Amino acid sequence: MRSSFLKRLPATLATLATLAALPISLSAQQPARPPQAACDKVAPPPTHVSPTAADPKDVGSQDAIIAALYDVISGPACQARDWDRFRSLFVPGARLIPTGFNSGKAVTRVMTPDEYATVSGANLERNGFFEKEISRTGETFGAVTHAFSTYESRRKADDAKPFARGINSIQLSNDGTRWWIVTVYWQGERPDSPIPSQYLKPPTN
Repeated sequence: MRSSFLKRLPATLATLATLAALPISLSAQQPARPPQAACDKVAPPPTHVSPTAADPKDVGSQDAIIAALYDVISGPACQARDWDRFRSLFVPGARLIPTGFNSGKAVTRVMTPDEYATVSGANLERNGFFEKEISRTGETFGAVTHAFSTYESRRKADDAKPFARGINSIQLSNDGTRWWIVTVYWQGERPDSPIPSQYLKPPTN
């Protein structure tokens, strides 16, 4: 048994290393990073309504909570994010799950909102990061809502082209009072896996 374990150990360590290296923004694939901003001082985020309660404007509809999700992680370099606002969007026990690939096989990394904020915060605040939704499809059955949200990511809000695109699979729930995010499970676009055209159609009003 020990011999079998030792034979599997290199592959196991390689998989763990791949998971640890998965991107930490809401983009699952990132090219080479641009030069890091020199942040001698990180500006504080806008004041959140409450350290525990959600702003009713953020959770009053599907559109509002998805817009809040993108907005709260976005901002210029040297600007702190409002992680209290971020946490307020998620149901207790929620998970954020980026997907990457190792030797052609999909691997995932599962994080709580707190873990995401801790791991990704410094990167987003140091380099600048703006992510926006460009298309969405979805379904609802009873209390279960699923949104397939296509995104573009930029370092600066006015960058001409995004450095990454992908799809966030977002599971939502409404308890009769407000909307909650249950899961965000995402994958970045890759050369061998372009986003299908049906997930690039602009939203209709």
